[in-house]
Amino acid sequence: MSGIAGWVDFERDLTPEAPTVREMAAALAHRGPDGSGEWIEGHAALAHRRLALLDPEHGAQPAVMESEAGHPVAVLTLDGAITNHTELRRELAAKGHRFTGHGDAEVALHAYLEWGAGFPERLEGLFALAVWDVRRQELLLVRDRLGVKPLCYFLTPAGVIFGSEPKALLAHPAVRPVVDADGLRELFAHSRKPGTGVFRGTREVLPGHTMTVRAPGTGHRRYWSLPARPHTDSLETTVTTVRRLLSEAVAAHLRADVTVGAMLSGGIDSSALTALAARQRRSAGGGALRSFSVNFAGYAENFEPHPTMRATPDAPYAALAAEHIGTEHTEILLDSAALADPQTHVAALRSQDLPSPLGDMDVSLLLFFEALRSAGIPAVLSGETADEVFNGYFWAYDAGHSNSTTFPWVSFERGHDAAAGGLGCSLVDRTLRKELDFMEYADQHYRDALTEVPRLAGEGPAERRAREVTYLALTRWAPTHLDRADRMSMAHGVQLRPPFCDRALVEYVYNVPAELKRVNGQEKSLLRAAVADLLPERVLNRPKSAYPTVQEAAYGEFVRYRFGDVAEDRSAPVAPLLDAEATRAALGAAAAPSGAFAWVERASMEMVLQLNTWLAEYRVDLRLQ
Repeated sequence: MSGIAGWVDFERDLTPEAPTVREMAAALAHRGPDGSGEWIEGHAALAHRRLALLDPEHGAQPAVMESEAGHPVAVLTLDGAITNHTELRRELAAKGHRFTGHGDAEVALHAYLEWGAGFPERLEGLFALAVWDVRRQELLLVRDRLGVKPLCYFLTPAGVIFGSEPKALLAHPAVRPVVDADGLRELFAHSRKPGTGVFRGTREVLPGHTMTVRAPGTGHRRYWSLPARPHTDSLETTVTTVRRLLSEAVAAHLRADVTVGAMLSGGIDSSALTALAARQRRSAGGGALRSFSVNFAGYAENFEPHPTMRATPDAPYAALAAEHIGTEHTEILLDSAALADPQTHVAALRSQDLPSPLGDMDVSLLLFFEALRSAGIPAVLSGETADEVFNGYFWAYDAGHSNSTTFPWVSFERGHDAAAGGLGCSLVDRTLRKELDFMEYADQHYRDALTEVPRLAGEGPAERRAREVTYLALTRWAPTHLDRADRMSMAHGVQLRPPFCDRALVEYVYNVPAELKRVNGQEKSLLRAAVADLLPERVLNRPKSAYPTVQEAAYGEFVRYRFGDVAEDRSAPVAPLLDAEATRAALGAAAAPSGAFAWVERASMEMVLQLNTWLAEYRVDLRLQ
């Protein structure tokens, strides 16, 4: 629910460094438009930018616990939502803890004081937090189980600098925008390595981990991992259990003192969440749930299906679902001019601190969240990670990809020449690509990831492989999309809440055999069965359709026109990275890429444009030797 930043230095008093810490927090102002706070004493400085979703009157941060003599004992700053804060407050109150408000940061601080470094195991929800223990002179950084909320850091010789986003680190004079060979490999990777950063020296706290920073050094502890358990429930019991767990997750994610809306594309994931949320609001005596979808002008009328990515346009299904569920629905309609605005593309880059090949998908998502904030929606339910949990991606069950010797999605992307070494890299200099070996980088990451997968004795080869694919999707594919969704939403002060990331739901469905998740060959049949009574048949059985991308020629021409300007500018920052032959071929194509099959080819041009802007705006120091 905010942006957090801080600095610990065991060799100096940071009190005079308040301006630096404020600059770090200011870089995160978009994450917290409702207020700011800081705490600086001795070796530690913590700062906070607030998005006020709970306890507007008493929920300011950093939260400080003082002794009876008035001396600080511990200080905490939190980004996210502790979805079980009500239950924890009740338990802690029974143990003698006293609260001044009803916010979740105060509860998290009391939980730390009660249970110490093991307290993250008591927390549910989406969160990244920092606790400075004044008594022990020790910093504890914590990240939620699936990495919904970002938390990065930079180790110094005498401590650590941390923040919600790399831009907060780069606001500190000790952190420079240096990118070496490994950073460039990570930038073009098909899936990110957990804990890695692109800028040299920057790292991320691993999902499900804590990091302790003391004067002698740092330590890391894993407090959660996906458990392998036997599944003995029948199909009927499994469906009932999924319905209960998902309902409980939605109820927990609706907790707020502000309006929580719902993203509704008309697909099974968002429709299931919206239907459950609307039912719970009605049972609590609330008004109609507000739902939102995104659409492009003329998209549905001129839609061209893609066999594996987008079979149908969203708009008709979103309208049908909204009418059936009874939401107050708003379609956010975007035109070519909005999608082609260069400044919005720059804003999308800044929101992620890195270039992206997704172009119009990034821009439309950014504009969507801007519209939500303008509509008075500071928090929204989203179907993120449903496909990873319920095996919704076609490559999860397509044997040609699911049984490959690399990540299944990488196997799929390598079927496209323009994405063979990584989506968006086909215009990068071939010699450089060969030297950096993007493919082997991804494949080694795959081999390393396989060693983590929990096993069950007696599993057959097919079930074992299904478990591996689900594990890889949850720990290597999902984090990239969760990070993108967080950055785009928080760029406009909107907290995205993904109930499908709920721990109890993820742990249960992870252990459901593949054949129960896909009965009679229907993708996500388990989820569909769990909400069958809530949705119209057309929505309930709609095949998966990925987030929409522009198909019209006008947008493709916009991309190629801008790409041409950059490619012909020998002084452009990106010029040394371009492959001359591939660039000439792209510029000499008869027409700009458009239609349902254009996104992969267009991605390389989009990536070049973003790379050029990134190198210039962030003053990136490339050191590839």
